[in-house]
Amino acid sequence: MRLIKRGFKMLIPRWKRVLGWSGPVPRPRHGHRAVAIKELMVVFGGGNEGIVDELHVYNTATNQWFIPAVRGDIPPGCAAYGFVCDGTRLLVFGGMVEYGKYSNDLYELQASRWEWKKLKPKAPKNGPPPCPRLGHSFSLVGNKCYLFGGLANDSEDPKNNIPRYLNDLYILELRPGSNVAGWDIPITYGVLPPPRESHTAVVYTDRSNKKSRLFRVSGINACGRGAFSEISAFKTCLPGFPGAPCAIKISKSPDGAHLTWEPPSVTNLSSSLEPLTIGQ
Repeated sequence: MRLIKRGFKMLIPRWKRVLGWSGPVPRPRHGHRAVAIKELMVVFGGGNEGIVDELHVYNTATNQWFIPAVRGDIPPGCAAYGFVCDGTRLLVFGGMVEYGKYSNDLYELQASRWEWKKLKPKAPKNGPPPCPRLGHSFSLVGNKCYLFGGLANDSEDPKNNIPRYLNDLYILELRPGSNVAGWDIPITYGVLPPPRESHTAVVYTDRSNKKSRLFRVSGINACGRGAFSEISAFKTCLPGFPGAPCAIKISKSPDGAHLTWEPPSVTNLSSSLEPLTIGQ
């Protein structure tokens, strides 16, 4: 079905349950991630009575599941981690490896040969590397990954969880092949969004000016602490409330790139969409 609007043809999305597949189907789980490589959907990790370390691949063309024979520096199972796809190269960052124990390791999976490799990017020149975390967003824009927020555990004892919500921003520059340049902490301006975890980020690139926008949707933060609220310990970030969506604009200048946090121009209480504009 097509919808005609202002002279343009718009597709109406329609859900359809996939049936009749074959192969080893992944067991039920949560906190996993999935990315697409052409006709393949790669699923890794998650939680189900413990942390899952399985890698499953679904072929959308043949309706078949399979488990590839991986090799190399195989990572431990993790949940609520960052997962991006750069061609046939997949990157996994952070996540929960066991209850109360979070990771800040970076792994690469070359899907062309199903080989894992643990990467060791350099620390930023202007600060520490990202701390272990879960529930962060990890988004690829061009040759750079943008890491934002998440949840850390400030306790040395995993069984005694002391949660700390994050709103830090890191950039990881990728190099061709199998390498990364290192972490960078960009200088930002404006009002920094409140700490949050379990938010979602989606990248959209405007074809007319080649500028990208990173939309952040919702999230959970500690609005019940400090000056935000005395009612609840956790709160979903909605426009018009503490933790409301904000935007980042990235522009170039003779002395480098400038990042500026800005509130959205229009506040809509029926939406929890947060734009981040990135100028290439």
